Amino acid sequence: MATSAYELAQRQGDDAIRTSLLDAASRLLAAEGPGALALRRIAAEVGCSTTVLYRMFEGKAALIEALYVEAFDRFRRRLESVRKQSDPLAYLADLGRAYREHALAERNYYRLMFGEPIPGFQPSDEALVRAAATFTILEDAIKDCADAGLLSGGSPRHVAASLWAAIHGVVSLEMAGHLPRDNGEVFEATLLAMGKGLFTIPSTGEKRGP
Repeated sequence: MATSAYELAQRQGDDAIRTSLLDAASRLLAAEGPGALALRRIAAEVGCSTTVLYRMFEGKAALIEALYVEAFDRFRRRLESVRKQSDPLAYLADLGRAYREHALAERNYYRLMFGEPIPGFQPSDEALVRAAATFTILEDAIKDCADAGLLSGGSPRHVAASLWAAIHGVVSLEMAGHLPRDNGEVFEATLLAMGKGLFTIPSTGEKRGP
C-alpha cells in the first residue's frame, strides 16, 4: 500500500507535518476554491485525522492565517537566499529574478499573498508584519543603490514600491498566460526599462538597469 503524505511527514517531525498540511490546503484552494478548505477534506488529502489539524492549527481560521504567513515566509526565505554582490544593481536584478522564479515555482502560495482567494480573510497584525519583511529586503537593496549614488531620484521606499509594482505586474501577466513563452525575455526587458528610469551612474550621467 502506498505511503501517505502524513506518514512520510511523521518521520521528519511536526514541522514536516505542518508543511504537508499547508501544502495540501494550498493545492485544494487553488484547484477548487475556498469551499474546499474543510478540515476533513484537508485531512483526507494528507491521510491523517482531523485531530492532527486541530493540534497544529486549532481550527480553520488559524489554518488560513498560517497559509498566509507560510506564503510570505517562503517568499522571504527565497529573497534572502540571493547572494549579495559588490554591485548593488546586479544584486537588485537578482532579487527581481528570484521574485519571478519563486512566483512561478510556488504559484499556489503566490496567489495567496497577492490575490484574494479567501473572501473575508483579514490577516492579523503579526501576519502583516511578517509579510512586510519581504518588502523590506527590496527597500534595503534600493537604499544600497542610493548610498552608492545610483538612484536618479525619489525616496528608496517609493522607488522600491515602483519596482515591486512593475515586477508584480509582468509576473502576474506571465502566470495568467498573457505573455509569450520567451524564457523571461519580457521580464528582463521590464527590469531594464525600470532600471533606466530609476537609476543612474553619477560620474557619467549614464542610466542603466538593475
